Amino acid sequence: MADTEGRSTTAPAASAPEIVEIPLGDPRMKEFVAFHWSHYKGDPHWVPQLDADLLGNKLLGMTGLLTPGHPYHQTAEATHFMAFRDGTPVGRISAVVNRRIDEYWGGKFGFFGFFEVIDEYAVAEKLLDAARDWCTAHGASVLRGPGEYSNMTHERQACLIEGFDQDVFVEHTYNPPYYREYIERYGFEKAKDYVAYLIDLTKPANELLTRVAGLMRKRGGITTRCVVMKNLAAEVRLILDIYNQAWAENWGFLPIVDWEADVLVEALKMIIDPELIRFAYHDGVPIAVLGCFPDPNTALRPRWKWYGDSDYVRIARLLTARKPIPRVRLMFFGVLPKYRGLGTDALLFDEVLTYSQKTGYKLCDASLLLENNDLVIRASEFMGGYEYKKWRIWDLPL
Repeated sequence: MADTEGRSTTAPAASAPEIVEIPLGDPRMKEFVAFHWSHYKGDPHWVPQLDADLLGNKLLGMTGLLTPGHPYHQTAEATHFMAFRDGTPVGRISAVVNRRIDEYWGGKFGFFGFFEVIDEYAVAEKLLDAARDWCTAHGASVLRGPGEYSNMTHERQACLIEGFDQDVFVEHTYNPPYYREYIERYGFEKAKDYVAYLIDLTKPANELLTRVAGLMRKRGGITTRCVVMKNLAAEVRLILDIYNQAWAENWGFLPIVDWEADVLVEALKMIIDPELIRFAYHDGVPIAVLGCFPDPNTALRPRWKWYGDSDYVRIARLLTARKPIPRVRLMFFGVLPKYRGLGTDALLFDEVLTYSQKTGYKLCDASLLLENNDLVIRASEFMGGYEYKKWRIWDLPL
């Protein structure tokens, strides 16, 4: 016998899971990270970040987010829990409080993240209990998630609720459909949705877009340029300066600080195409930035072959497949508030679209867009995009 979701309802009751806390620096963190590899084994859409992004790697010069030496932990406290049944891992979750977030937003937030669980609500419930109790004990009045460690706009975050049959672009989260059911069954309520738009770069540009961009060039006053690679560190800081001003009023925003800029520089080096990142200036003052990146997930996607999917194998695939990457992700776009409505967005979009078509890029994913960010959503539709994915973040009062 099966329920409406096709799950068995006649299987014998399973034993209660054992919840084990794994604090920061615990060697069992390797098992915490490894769980997602077994959980998604064979899935054609799932693409994880490199293990080194989480655990670090001296040879690659990377300090992992889940290690005590990562700068994130200078303003945050974090712990982790794993669920085991008869010695076999069946789920995981992290719990975090971050002083910088509380100070900026004037609240007491706890966050749950790195949430992965087998298709069994009892296990999910025990994991969420552990994160809730820990965050409550650390002074939080609201539990928010899922994410990685927290839910700021520049972090990898949220739970996929629509678009499960679509490929995963860089920094997208991916999960089974039942996660939403379990989180809402626990009592969480929607805090915010993010959406993604897919743009076919092989189609001719929207005539109105071309016309508006042409008028902007004739009118003058606004100049544009691409990133200068030899000055990449300074360029990234300019991007973040514009970002921090343009996004300051958005839900979930937290200013990006220097160490995050340094991490971003290192992450971009392998995949950046400088012509896809463009600045706009008004009378010599930087007023806008648009940033697209070739999607490394086309090469980093697990192949599930006998030779494995280690970081070294995946990076080797990326380095040898950089040029043919057919798709890009629009990761950030911002115009300083006082310069909005001038047509700067049309000018930057037109330049990136023209370059993409000449270079051979075929698809562009614009994400993660706040569901109420009408400026960017209209711009994505202006470029011929359509909504094809949605993610959700939830809150639980404590």
